[in-house]
Amino acid sequence: MAASSSRQQTNGAAKFTDSENGQRHPAGMSGFLADLPDQIRQAASRIRPHIVETPLLLSPTLSKRTCAQVYLKLENRQHTGSFKLRGATNKLLNLTVEERARGVVTASTGNHALAVAHAATLLNVKATIFLPEAASPRKVEKLEAFPVALCRTPGDALNAEISARQAALQRSQPFISPYNDLHIIAGQGTIAVELLRQQPQLAAVFVTVGGGGLMGGMASCLNASHRAIQTFGCQPENSAVMLASVRAGRIVETESLPTLSDGSAGGIEPHSVTYDLCQNHVDRWLTVSEAEIATAMRLIHRESGERIEGAAGVAVASLLKTGKRFAGQRVAVVICGGNVDSDSWQQVLEQGD
Repeated sequence: MAASSSRQQTNGAAKFTDSENGQRHPAGMSGFLADLPDQIRQAASRIRPHIVETPLLLSPTLSKRTCAQVYLKLENRQHTGSFKLRGATNKLLNLTVEERARGVVTASTGNHALAVAHAATLLNVKATIFLPEAASPRKVEKLEAFPVALCRTPGDALNAEISARQAALQRSQPFISPYNDLHIIAGQGTIAVELLRQQPQLAAVFVTVGGGGLMGGMASCLNASHRAIQTFGCQPENSAVMLASVRAGRIVETESLPTLSDGSAGGIEPHSVTYDLCQNHVDRWLTVSEAEIATAMRLIHRESGERIEGAAGVAVASLLKTGKRFAGQRVAVVICGGNVDSDSWQQVLEQGD
């Protein structure tokens, strides 16, 4: 299943207005789109001392299956096991001294929470984290090792986010959005800065899309490079909310079924700026089944021993679904994280091929 969307070129500098909870939003969307690539480059310099520049490694197995040169951007080797540390670190470094002193609030299925916990501990900032009940046990266990307050909430990630925003407002603390924030998006986009340096001759990049922060930042940066790099937005069939929204021309609510890609599951916040970025900058969309995700996870493990999470499997499965579209060319797949809990991993292995 695929859908295409056109890119729109915008000009002008972004102007920002401060709003509640330390959040900063663009005064004009066209200015926001134009300014984001520069914000990403600044973020890359800002967070460099605090993150790992993750490796980009050739995958012989995927290359053989697609007749392309397939490279894996291993964000599962980031300090917290996922790309989320980039955005969280950039956001906290952009807070004022007064905002940091008040402490921060966030919500996450796990990876963003781990990133905020790590960055907050590093910068000596108190953090309260709201988690949906279905959050990965492995991620929760990791969170408990940090000096942060954890609050479990019923429902999915969107419900946890609503509860967190209410708490942040009541406490007058900055809310650290998992995706709907310029500094978060800019931080995630730094992966593209590294990709362009590590392999400048890419024909396409495959990225899993949840709330759209990773794809929004990366696609904006890649488009601004003026290189003919196609961006593929990848989602699980069981929770393809961003794709449904792009097709509808507005953010919509759709049912999210259980998925191995728990890190990308759930709804999108109303008026999220990531929707516009995904609508304007993603070239093609692909969805994959749960069986395809599991197969991709096993494939990567057999080849390299890397234990990747379901969200990363979505991007790998999407590449495999395109067949030999990029035969003879170089493509990259973002392995967005490796924090898969033991029970889920065991189920993936037991399914077998």
